[in-house]
Amino acid sequence: MSADCNVSELELGEAVRTFRKLVPAESLHGLQPPGSQAVYTPWIVSWLMVYQRLSGYVSLADAVTGLAHLDDDLLPDNKRTRERSLSSNTGGYSRARDRLRVDVAEAAADRVTDALIARTPPSLGGRRVFLLDGSTLSLAPTDALRRAFPPSKNQHGESHWPVLRLVTAHELTSGVALRPEVGQMRGPKAVGEVELSVEVLGWLPPASVALGDRNFGIFAFAWEARQAGHDALMRLTKARFESMRRKATPVSPGEWELVWRPTRGERDKNPHWPADAAVPVRLHEVRISEELTLWLVTTLDEPAVALAELYRARGHIETDLRDLKQTLRLEEIRGRTPEMVRKELAAATTAYNLVVQVRRMAAARAAVEPRRLSFRRVWSLVRVLLLQPMGGADRAKVEQRIEQVLRMAGQCKLPNRPGRSYPREVIGRRSRFKQRRPKGNTKKPK
Repeated sequence: MSADCNVSELELGEAVRTFRKLVPAESLHGLQPPGSQAVYTPWIVSWLMVYQRLSGYVSLADAVTGLAHLDDDLLPDNKRTRERSLSSNTGGYSRARDRLRVDVAEAAADRVTDALIARTPPSLGGRRVFLLDGSTLSLAPTDALRRAFPPSKNQHGESHWPVLRLVTAHELTSGVALRPEVGQMRGPKAVGEVELSVEVLGWLPPASVALGDRNFGIFAFAWEARQAGHDALMRLTKARFESMRRKATPVSPGEWELVWRPTRGERDKNPHWPADAAVPVRLHEVRISEELTLWLVTTLDEPAVALAELYRARGHIETDLRDLKQTLRLEEIRGRTPEMVRKELAAATTAYNLVVQVRRMAAARAAVEPRRLSFRRVWSLVRVLLLQPMGGADRAKVEQRIEQVLRMAGQCKLPNRPGRSYPREVIGRRSRFKQRRPKGNTKKPK
């Protein structure tokens, strides 16, 4: 579903067929062969999990109902599907979700991601640029998840909620997200964002550009990016920049060259690095305004102005993660095992990418940048108008609804308010629970 695809691919039945084009059933069934009489094959389960997310994370019962609306050619060929004697109970689907292997669910997500990225032009001189960032998710308080992702602790003891750390990458031009890599935030196997990014870097197309904020502005990220065959652009803290600049050679005003080598502490944490581990980089000091100066380090040879403009796009991943976590309700993962959590992450990533492509189609018609359109409002149109079955509607009515969605989505522009500034700041969360007074204390606090 690229920006120039046929509009008929947006209608629910055609959307399923588009998913099948991107993820052929044979590709999944070759990894996990289904039984001859199985209704919930790996492909059907993968689609229904995506359908749940697209529909607003609906229940298993809603997903089973959605299965009944699929055309015969989309269902496996067996007696129950031919006779349409499918059960409305959710037990079969629930067990099939458990049986679906993690690598199969992730293979489906990867196929959609690769296909959609390939249909958009590169960002920087024929090269793909990926914005990397990390986040956390609170999971269901089950014993299995507490062991896999230990909860946070403080002076009052351990929290109930397991905490998962994730790192994801979003392709700059298309806005398509790669499925996240996950790990522990707490516990004996806790990992940082840079450590998790090593796996993500291995998924990027050859000779990509990895872009990260100050959390990624360390030698390890630059080294791992180069080992994976990519270039890197990172922002530095002022202290780290000044430390590196003292060892660098001036090239021009605001630009220095340096052979970046790891510190003794970094070597101790990474004994597998060779003794001569080093990365040739350039340092750039770019003054944006009276209040803002960018301190950048990169393996690219681009001029400072181009690098600053490229780094400016890094803020997109902040809103992308918000759309993925809040709009598609990724913060409400119901999986009760580490395996199910990974499968839900894969399905949510696919659902997000499909909405992003609908937004691209609407933006192309409205002649605006895709990010000028609200993801939430476009997703609402997809959920309300496209994911509802149309019964025996003829093709003319289907096309009419699709045209309506694209027209309305093109009107979902975010406000453009020149001169307004919203500096980033940390705002404490307000407690959702009322403070309880101790028993016997009837006086109001002073």
